[in-house]
Amino acid sequence: MLYDFYYTLKPLIPRPVQILMRRQHAGWLLSRVGYRWPIDDTASGPPPGWSGWPEGKRFALVLTHDVESARGVDKCIRLSETEESLGFRSSFNFVAEDYYVPEQLRNDLAKRGFEIGLHGVTHKINPFKSRDIFQEQVIKINRYLKDWGAVGFRCPCVYRNLEWICDMNIDYDASTFDTDPFQPQPDGAGTIFPFWVSANPAQKGYVELPYTLPQDHTLYVVMQEKDNAIWKKKIDWIAARGGMALFIVHPDYMHFSGERQSREEYPASHLTDFLEYIKSRHEGEYWHVLPREMARFWAKNYRRSGQFYHKHLR
Repeated sequence: MLYDFYYTLKPLIPRPVQILMRRQHAGWLLSRVGYRWPIDDTASGPPPGWSGWPEGKRFALVLTHDVESARGVDKCIRLSETEESLGFRSSFNFVAEDYYVPEQLRNDLAKRGFEIGLHGVTHKINPFKSRDIFQEQVIKINRYLKDWGAVGFRCPCVYRNLEWICDMNIDYDASTFDTDPFQPQPDGAGTIFPFWVSANPAQKGYVELPYTLPQDHTLYVVMQEKDNAIWKKKIDWIAARGGMALFIVHPDYMHFSGERQSREEYPASHLTDFLEYIKSRHEGEYWHVLPREMARFWAKNYRRSGQFYHKHLR
């Protein structure tokens, strides 16, 4: 496949060339599948037995961050303070072995009400490329989950094999999406709600939390969007259908005032403005929780023991 070829050669391709290639490919994809991105109308149906969100809220809101590099680590505190000042909390997902993850940072975030998750062992390997590779990786994954006190996982590049993920000691995975044709595995979960995954009755299973808003890197680095109109359009659509608005922001690509902006960064004001929009436009309508809290709620109320919900993926 084209994506496999690209990711094999990626370490040899200069970063500016990588971005240019992705921009050209994204434009080509939009001309063919733009009718189901950023909104796929077929993904809006609620699950069987749906009785609504807690507290009578109209929709759910979950914020997550994937930290790709040491540069992103350096921006975590500033990003968390921005969210905290607006009354939000989020999860920060770190790659365990690609850069140094200070224990003090993890502890500080946790004490302030944020969540720590695992974004894989390394960005250099697709852990699902083969069963042998996965079996080696899952030992490390479970060790880091235990050491960090984490219950959630998202794979780099959102690679996934939902059945194999059952071997991880997690409450939830977040490596799927409702619709995102720009990913190496472009098949969407086709839903804006969480769903339960269990390969067989003997397995513990876990909750799958698909992200339902476009990734910031796709919007602002690849597509070079100048504002957050697409985010606003999508969250209004999710709110109207009572789903879960879950999005990924990478601190690595954010430019805060007072910093020198690189060609692969976008203004942090895009996120700030978006969060302020959510507070004003949807005040009192959203149930805002951390991913682990969403997973607990879903496992308690919508677990389907012994069923594997791989049918959602297409």
